[in-house]
Amino acid sequence: MKSKKSNIAIFNTFKTRKDKFTGEAKRQRGIIIHLATEKSPELRTRTSIAHAIAKNNGILWQNIYSGIFKDLDEVLIPSNIVKEEGRLPLKRGPKALQLEGVPFYELTDTGLLVASSIEQLGSSRIKILDSYLNKMSTYEQEQTILKDCMLLLLKLAPLFTTKIIGEYIHAYSTGKIDSIVPFDIGKIKSVVGEQISMEKQLIDAYDNMISEQKDLVKKFFLILS
Repeated sequence: MKSKKSNIAIFNTFKTRKDKFTGEAKRQRGIIIHLATEKSPELRTRTSIAHAIAKNNGILWQNIYSGIFKDLDEVLIPSNIVKEEGRLPLKRGPKALQLEGVPFYELTDTGLLVASSIEQLGSSRIKILDSYLNKMSTYEQEQTILKDCMLLLLKLAPLFTTKIIGEYIHAYSTGKIDSIVPFDIGKIKSVVGEQISMEKQLIDAYDNMISEQKDLVKKFFLILS
C-alpha cells in the first residue's frame, strides 16, 4: 500500500458530487497538464504554474500558490510524477535565493503516463502515450506483446487504449496497486482483467458469427455509439 503522503488526487471528487473534482484534484491536474504542454523553463516555475492555473479557473494566483507548493513537494515529486529539471538565476531578491535560483519542473516518464490518463489534454494524450510506450523497455516476451499491442491499439482504438490507462492510474490513486512503473502485465491484469475478459468473449463470439450476425452486431453498436 502506498503512503498517504504520495497519494495523487487527480481523480478525487466530492462525496456529494461524484461528477465534480475537488480543488486538490483540479490543482494536480492543472500542474500535470501545464508541464505536459509548456516547453519554456521560465513558465514551469511554481509561480508560473500558479498563474497559468489561476487564469484558467478565473481566480487569483496567490490563492492557490501554497496549494501548488504542497502538491509538488508532498505529492507529485515524492510519487516520481514530477521532478526538478533545473534552476533559473535571479537578478533580484535575497542574495541566497539569487545564488540558488528558482526551480523549474518537468514530468518524469511516470508523469507522462499519468498525463495520458487526463482527458482534458484531448488529442495530446495520444501523442504522450505513444511517446511513453515507444520508450518503454521490454525485458520478457509478455512485455514485448504488451508494448506492441498497446501501440497498435492506440492507433486503431485510441478510446479503448486510453480507457485502460485511465483505469490503471485510477487504481494507483486509490491504492489498488502500489506503483505506476514498471508498467507490466501483472498490474494491468489486476486492474482491468475482468473487463478485458468480457471484451475477449465478444471478440471470440464475433469471430464465430456468420456474416448476417456480424452485420446485425455492427448495426447494434452503431446505434449505441
